[in-house]
Parts: sequence; structure tokens; C-alpha cells
Amino acid sequence: MNFMDGSLFPENQEKLVITAAPYGPEWMPADFPEDIPVTMDEHVQKAVDCYNAGATVLHLHVRELDGKGSKRLSMYNELLARLRVAVPDMILQVGGSISFAPEGEGADAKWLSDDTRHMLAELTPAPDQVTIAINTNQMNIVEQMNDADIAGTSIADPMLYEAYREMTVPAGPEWVEEHIRRLSEKGIQTHFQLANITQLETVERMMRRNACNVPLILTWVAIGGGFDAPNIYNLANFVRAVPDGAVLTLESSMLNVLPVNMMAIAMGLHVRVGIEDNIWNQSRTAKFGTVEQIEQITRISREFGREIATGKEARRIYRIGEFYGSADETLARNGFAPNRLPGQRGVWQHAAE
Repeated sequence: MNFMDGSLFPENQEKLVITAAPYGPEWMPADFPEDIPVTMDEHVQKAVDCYNAGATVLHLHVRELDGKGSKRLSMYNELLARLRVAVPDMILQVGGSISFAPEGEGADAKWLSDDTRHMLAELTPAPDQVTIAINTNQMNIVEQMNDADIAGTSIADPMLYEAYREMTVPAGPEWVEEHIRRLSEKGIQTHFQLANITQLETVERMMRRNACNVPLILTWVAIGGGFDAPNIYNLANFVRAVPDGAVLTLESSMLNVLPVNMMAIAMGLHVRVGIEDNIWNQSRTAKFGTVEQIEQITRISREFGREIATGKEARRIYRIGEFYGSADETLARNGFAPNRLPGQRGVWQHAAE
């Protein structure tokens, strides 16, 4: 991305798109009972509260009544249907880490392992986005957490801590390309969750090969443990590689969330908040709910002079419903230089259109 004179002035920036991640699948309800929804009614009400506070993208997961994360397609379908009524302008983004468990007698024999992940493309009603990881990667979400972050929570249990420490994200090239194809066929936007610049380069190569004709809507996920650490050097390197036609959100974890988001606000990028990323205020003197986090970031952004996007404005900024017909169009719309022509010498430094 290019930052010319005036790039830091709010009048030259898009309004801020706030993604809320209020369902916190890594926590158990007892970790934060005041804020973690369990019933379907609570799931819906949490979305309404987030939207009213200023969030226009909802990153969603679903829990069963026992507090554990649901793997039932029917539960996701029910929540999506209710959210379409309760928050019709909100961008509904399903977390792509879910692997659905078959429902009904004999269902295990009907679904192959990859199909349980591709079923995200079969959600009804369809979400606006599904997040996707690129390249199989370690996702040790506890590596940069300290004892104070997890004190008194379920993650302090040694068995659960070890499970999160050893977690990986399977995202090989064949599966990724097929998943993007299926999502696109159903009109669902792919939202790229990227751990580092090498994964961004893989996305660019897919676009150049005509295997990924979608807008480059992405999040830099700086959580350590196989992902970038949230520091200014990693951030600057990543942002510099992102083309100007992309839409970039920043994400981090625990007490890193607020300072990273403050940098995003200043640079004209977008933010993500919620208990999936952090449950503490900055002094760790109290738990900090998702709505409170949205209200805080809304206040800070307005003090910068940067207004908050409405639901309709967020849909335009995120280019919801936009897909492309060729590699050339994809590269041009996302701000990449065009592919090299046969026999061409040198490197083109401008987009194709």
C-alpha cells in the first residue's frame, strides 16, 4: 500500500469498518459468563448489541447449550437465518475453522473429511463471507499469552493449554483452491486470514494463475505461534506488500489488540475486536466485553476524526457480491501489476486497467 502526503488525514480515508468477534470459541462460558452467549437467543442478541455499538462485520461461531462449540450445520443455518432478520445490514462472516460433524443415522459414511470443511459453502442462508487460511500452518494461540492472560480461565487447564499450543491450520493448495471455487459459486466472499507475507504471496500467485478471481479482502493476524508477532516491523513489511486495491483489517490477541487497532485507525486500515481475541482491559483489572471494546474503538476513532462505517457503507468498502471473470481483471481490481506478456522484458509497474 502507498502512503502519500495526506494519507493519514481522516478526510482521505474510508470510514472505519469494525469487525466484532463476540462468541469466543476458545473460552468456556464460565470464563466470562456475563459476556459469552450460549442460547440461540443470546447469540442473536449479542449480534444486535454489537451492531448498535458500531460493528458492521460479525465474525460468528455457534455454541451448543452445554457451552461447547457446535459442529452442526443446522445450528449455523438457524443462527444465520435469525441474524438476517435481526441485523440485515451487518456483514455475516463465518469462521472458516469449523469442520462440521455429520448429522443423522449413517451420515458418517456419506461425508469425506474434506467435505465436512467444504460444507461451509452449503450454509443456508449463505453468509456474506467465510474466512480462509492459506498454507498449512502452526496456530499456537497461547505462545504469546502470559500467566495473567489465562489466570482463572479454562485455558489454564494443562490439557487444554497443550491442545491450543499444538494446534495447526490445515490449508494445503488443492483444498484452498477448491474451497474458494465452491464459495464463489455460491456467491460467498472469501475473507483471507493471513499469518505472514508468504501467505499473501501465495494468494497473489493463485490470482495470477486464474485460480482465485475474488476481491483481496484480508486480515493480518498477528498472534505469534506460527503467525507474525504484533510489532511495527512485521506490520510495515506486510502493509507495504498489500496492493492498493485490497481491503486490510488488523487482528491481534490479548493486550496487543488495542495498540494494533490504534495503528490501524491512524493508517486508514480496519479493525477487529471481541472476546475471541481478548477478554481483559488494558490493566487486567477487569474483564472487558465485546460491546465495551467496540464502544472504546468507536470513541478513539472519532477522536482521530475518522467516522464509523454504516452497514451499507461497509458492504461497499468490502465489495460484497463482487467477483471477477479473469486473472487480468482480478489483478487490476486488486491493484496488482499485470501478468507478464509472452516475450516481455522488464517489469510492469502499473495495473492493467
